[in-house]
Amino acid sequence: MKQFFKSIAFTAIAISSVVLSSCTSKDEPTVISGASVWKTDQEALATANGAYSPLQRLSSSYTFLLESQTDATISFEGADDKDGPLVSLFKTDVNNWYPTKIFNYEYVSIGEANRTIEKADSSHVTETLTQDAINLAKARAKFIRGLDYLYLTQLWGEVPLILSTKPTTAEQTTRRSIDDVYTQIVKDLTEAEAALPSYDQIRSNASKGAANAILARAYLSWASNPLTQAQVAAIATTKTDPTATTWDQTRLQKAIDYANKVINSGNYTLEANFENNWGVPAEDRSVEHIFTIHHDGDGIDAQGNHQTHCPFTFRFDLYQDNHIGPADVTLLKNFSDTDKRKRFSILDSLYNQDEPLIASPKKASDYKGYSYSFPVTSPRIGKWIHRSSSLPQVAPGTQAGQLNDINRIEIRYAEVLLIKAEALFYQSKPADAATVINQLRTRAGVSTYTTLTQAQLENEWNLELFFEQHRWINLTRWHKLVSTVTTNVPAYEYYKDKYADAATIATNFGAATSTTNYAFFAKIYKHLHAKTDNVAGKFYRFPIPKGLSGNDLGITQNPGY
Repeated sequence: MKQFFKSIAFTAIAISSVVLSSCTSKDEPTVISGASVWKTDQEALATANGAYSPLQRLSSSYTFLLESQTDATISFEGADDKDGPLVSLFKTDVNNWYPTKIFNYEYVSIGEANRTIEKADSSHVTETLTQDAINLAKARAKFIRGLDYLYLTQLWGEVPLILSTKPTTAEQTTRRSIDDVYTQIVKDLTEAEAALPSYDQIRSNASKGAANAILARAYLSWASNPLTQAQVAAIATTKTDPTATTWDQTRLQKAIDYANKVINSGNYTLEANFENNWGVPAEDRSVEHIFTIHHDGDGIDAQGNHQTHCPFTFRFDLYQDNHIGPADVTLLKNFSDTDKRKRFSILDSLYNQDEPLIASPKKASDYKGYSYSFPVTSPRIGKWIHRSSSLPQVAPGTQAGQLNDINRIEIRYAEVLLIKAEALFYQSKPADAATVINQLRTRAGVSTYTTLTQAQLENEWNLELFFEQHRWINLTRWHKLVSTVTTNVPAYEYYKDKYADAATIATNFGAATSTTNYAFFAKIYKHLHAKTDNVAGKFYRFPIPKGLSGNDLGITQNPGY
């Protein structure tokens, strides 16, 4: 069990009656919030951790919201009227737990960041409280607040800007313009960067590298001229995408500039082996990780990272439905067989460490192998499966071996390269963009490009960052969410009518029916058809939810909800 991060159970502190009514190392303190007075450096840094703790609750929730509401992923987290499946079916509404949880806990985090900033501004140096600690606590809080607002505006568009612990009613309910929100994001992150250390071995602590990486991400998003409320309203009830993205060239250059700061720092690089990014052994050791959300597991931190559980829920029990997984078997074909990213991204076979076939197993085939394929089940997502350190094709089969304790990688060096490549491409520099992309493709062991097309750029995002919570954000940035779903999904194998129900499956597959999991494949069929039936322009945003206690937040709703 990891021990270097400790956190007390987080209690939601209301930043306003409307919105919320109702990371430390082993050498740093747990969260301090409320009316505590800073007396020491330790307490100053502990207060800053109050803004970090709510984000631990969201690692798994991002997965369900930002993956399921796309063409690539299905959620079977319970019956189809439950929260995860409703997102998967494009039936997300104001009562769904996932937007409720993310929206509200982002604002809980912002409230704690505001508290830290105000304490820092009113604190004075003493024998036990240094200016360095005050500055670092404030910088960490501003970094987290900038990251929070980036997620909020990407998912909900115009959102209230709450920058104090005593906001007015208008501040809590007034949706500020997209440009206002991005201006504040950039301000917070640039001010944080100035006071943060150049590098921190503990990647759950913000650094200059982390601030510059998130600034690059923010500028790329802002450069796409994000949709306004009126633009979403125009397509909300239609099966059409917005007109093609128009790119702001100045902001694209800013994205490149901040990506270059990360690249030129020399503190980060690509792992020589893609697979070395994943699992507990990579944490605070990988040269590719820039900023992470730390997890010790359920009952230890605010909430364990269920990305380790939900894509591999029943491990080697093939007949039960995982909580979340790939939408179709044909997604395996997105990766060439020579692509070294494939077996950790999406897999159709795995060996069970708890079922050795010989007394002293030494290779993967010395364990019992399982096939994640028709006629029993479908492929699995592999990045957060705990694996044998020496045999990555082997995983423990018991629940005890699949703890929810793997850190969520918020941003890694590969994404910085993709950001730079995309910005270069939309600056009409496809050859320069290809040079950047080729670093990823060379590591993956696949052919490189002399120039780059839009389709190749978009595909590389998908191959490199598969199931890392970028799919929905990318599709909405490119104005391709609706068309991607309505084009890709009907071409899937399990969309075909021969999977419509048990009787039809039995008729079509004859001899295979003795092992066919009828209900499972009929369920996939239902979800895929629901995606194409229900997707609409309104899903370029998520609904403004209720508060954690079910109260109306008083914020104007997004179009179509």
